[in-house]
Amino acid sequence: MNRCVLILAFIWSFVVLGAWHTVPAGAELRIDVTSPNIEPIPIAVTDFVSSDRGLDREKTGIIQVIKNNLRNSGLFDPLDPAAFLQSPESLENQPNFASWRTINAQALIGGTVKRAEDGRIRVETRLWDVFGEKQLTGMAYTTERNNWRRIAHIISDEIYKRITGESGYFDTRIVYIAESGPRNARVKRLAIMDQDGANHQYLTSGNYLVLTPRFSPSSQTIAYMSYRGKRPRVYIYNLNTGRQEVLGDFPNMTFAPRFSPDGKSVVMSLSRSGNSDIYVMNLSTRRTKRLSDHWGIDTSPSFSPDGAQIAFESDRGGSQQLYIMDKDGENVRRVTFGEGRYGNPVWSPRGDLIAFTRIYKGRFYIGVIR
Repeated sequence: MNRCVLILAFIWSFVVLGAWHTVPAGAELRIDVTSPNIEPIPIAVTDFVSSDRGLDREKTGIIQVIKNNLRNSGLFDPLDPAAFLQSPESLENQPNFASWRTINAQALIGGTVKRAEDGRIRVETRLWDVFGEKQLTGMAYTTERNNWRRIAHIISDEIYKRITGESGYFDTRIVYIAESGPRNARVKRLAIMDQDGANHQYLTSGNYLVLTPRFSPSSQTIAYMSYRGKRPRVYIYNLNTGRQEVLGDFPNMTFAPRFSPDGKSVVMSLSRSGNSDIYVMNLSTRRTKRLSDHWGIDTSPSFSPDGAQIAFESDRGGSQQLYIMDKDGENVRRVTFGEGRYGNPVWSPRGDLIAFTRIYKGRFYIGVIR
């Protein structure tokens, strides 16, 4: 996969990296995700206890996924199990917090994996604040055995949220364009995978060029552009049913779709009379409303998290720059003024930042606007 695609897909996962702060005993362990510097917090992830050797694969997999998730976030540093002074079995009663402080563990994770009567597995886990000497949270999940990887992601999210105060992103997926084939006959297909690269699958055959896939807020629907029938148009793909449908039968090209935060509408670019402007379509009524009306090329619209504003790119000022307007198309203002071509604006989940791409003197950059 193109490295730039991965960077863009994960950019808001890593924008929130901050610093952890040691707290006195009795105070709650907490990470400030708004600090500019990062010192990963030492965290002990112990072996989960299980008396069923037939569950060794699931148990080992869950532990490894949790460790990888926490480490890859940049906020946590899973400690070497060889340094642990307390056995996983003894954690079922009470951690010996002094032993964990000896190896500088700030947080501690322990758990069990059991087989339920119906053949499914039950995963229980607990998170402790070592210096505060208290349990921060406990979780229990019962699921099909082949669903163990998702349970590991859900547990990782809960750990992340409990310590940082921010929602985790581990139980998420990435939709992207996978390109393959010889240089003179490249094939582009719509593809999806878990955020850690597992469970990859293709969603389209590659018979038609596809571009710019975007998830709906529910993550069960994808909007993308396809050149099916040699006409560039916006399509909707339902992940539950595999059904694809064109979004409006416009005479000219539609492209660069993005869902509104409530999932009830799609904002996109529509070309008419040789000019591209931004429109929004209500998905229930399929009615469209024109938001921009300018001789310049307006494209790549992106709703703010509260749905009140839309960021987009335009060359109306003589070069490709970024702009923001209200959701009804009013109050347009320019927000970038540098050299080069600015594009692909995306709001952060909190709405305080906008990520973008910039091409200048043949080089590709990623930036953030506050």
